[in-house]
Amino acid sequence: MSIPRQLQLPENNSFFLFGARGTGKTTLLKKVPFLSDALYINLLDADTEEQYSLRPRLLIEQAEAMKEGDWIIIDEIQKTPKLLDHVHIIIEEKKICFALTGSSSRKLRRGGANLLAGRAFSFSLYPFTSQELGDIFNLNEALQWGSLPKITSYTSDIDKRRFLRTYTQTYLKEEILIEQLIRNLTPFRLFLPIAAQMNTQIINYSNIARDTGVDHKTVQNYYQILVDTNLGYFLEPYNRSVRKVQRLSPKFYLFDTGVKRALEKKLNVPLEPRTTEYGDAFESWFICECFRLNHYNELDYSFYYLRTKDDVEVDLIIDRPGNKQLLIEIKSTDRVDERHVKNLHHFKNDFPDSELICVSRVNRPQIINGITVLPWREALEYIGFISHHSR
Repeated sequence: MSIPRQLQLPENNSFFLFGARGTGKTTLLKKVPFLSDALYINLLDADTEEQYSLRPRLLIEQAEAMKEGDWIIIDEIQKTPKLLDHVHIIIEEKKICFALTGSSSRKLRRGGANLLAGRAFSFSLYPFTSQELGDIFNLNEALQWGSLPKITSYTSDIDKRRFLRTYTQTYLKEEILIEQLIRNLTPFRLFLPIAAQMNTQIINYSNIARDTGVDHKTVQNYYQILVDTNLGYFLEPYNRSVRKVQRLSPKFYLFDTGVKRALEKKLNVPLEPRTTEYGDAFESWFICECFRLNHYNELDYSFYYLRTKDDVEVDLIIDRPGNKQLLIEIKSTDRVDERHVKNLHHFKNDFPDSELICVSRVNRPQIINGITVLPWREALEYIGFISHHSR
C-alpha cells in the first residue's frame, strides 16, 4: 500500500533530502512525478560508488548529454562528497537540477564538502506521521513499534522485533563503522542503550561519561552524532528568564519510539497504558510528531522545555511566530483531572500572555480551572500543524 508523504519537494530547484536510514527517501523520490525521468545514481551500490569515486568527472560528462531543467538524483551523496564540486558546476553552467539524498550531513561537513552555498534547498524525511497514516494509524502500535515505513508492512510482532533489532545493528555497521564517524566503537555501543534509557530526560553528560568510560566531551560528541545522522533531537531549556531558577541542560528525544525500545532491548516487554514507560513513550512520540510536522509545514516554530531547580516542569513550550506562545503538559492518561494540570498553574503568572494546554488521550476537549485539555489529535490541529480540512 502506497502512503503519501506530507513533505512537499520543489519542482524547479535542487535540494538535499536528509533522513535516517529507512525513512523512505529513495521511495519518495521514485514516486515524485517531476523526477520520473531523472538520471538515478545510487551510491549505496558498491560498484557505482567506486565508479564515481575514481572518476567523479563522469558526472559532468553525463550532464553534457542533458538539457536545462533535467534532473539528476544522487542517493547517499555523503558516500562520495567530492561529487558536490561537480554538482555545483553543473547547476551553474547547465541549469540542471539535483535531488541529493543522505542519511548523514556529518561526513559532508566534516570533510569540508561543498554544500552548494544555498543553491540547493534542504529538507528532512522522518518516520510516518499520524496524519500520513490516516485511518490506519494506531497510537499504541506507534508507541510500541514506532512508525518507520517498513514497520507498517509487517503484521506479526515477531517480524517487527526482528526488523527493529536488525535496524539498530545496521545503523552501527553502516553509519558508524563504514562512515568512520568515530574510531572506537566499544564505548559508543555502551552509550546507545543509555541514551535510550535517558530518552525524554535531562542529559547528565558526566553520569553517562562515567557509565561508558569516556569523558563528557566525548559523550557530547556521541549525542551530536545521533543528531547528525538524524536519529534524534535536542529539546533545549527555555532561554528567557522567569522568576524561578531554571535547569540549563537539554533533553534528548530519539526519532522513533520503536528504535528507542530496540536500543533499550525492551522489544519483548509489552507497553501497557498507565505505566511510566507508556507515559514516557507518549511524551516522546508527541514531541517527535511536533518536530516532524513543524518541518514539513515549514512553520519555523521553536521548541523548549522548562524545569525549575525544585523540579516543577513544563513538558513543552512552543514559540509560534505571529501566534501566542503555548505551554503544554503532555499526559498519556485518558482521564485528566486537577493533578495533571497543576504544573501549568504553577507557571500561569510567569506567562500571562501565553496559552496553556494539556495534551492527552481524552476523547473530548475539556477545561479544568481555565486550562484547556485536548485529545492529542485535536491538540496537533490547535497548535497549527494540521488544518481542519486535511484531517
